[in-house]
Amino acid sequence: MERNVGGFDRALRIVLGAALLVIGYRNRDRTAGTLAFVAGSDIVATAIIRRCPVNAVLGIDTCSAE
Repeated sequence: MERNVGGFDRALRIVLGAALLVIGYRNRDRTAGTLAFVAGSDIVATAIIRRCPVNAVLGIDTCSAE
């Protein structure tokens, strides 16, 4: 798998994902909290593995900007 997440995009995903994880954890008794936690987990995972399937479908590659 080719990487397509890099630089500023990766840092932004980590910050946004961490924020969603915290919001989700604090509201874990609600459906919206659970969804925020799942979304945050996915966003952080794409930052860690540096591969985003949505970027691949749309043809977006932020690694080449590094």
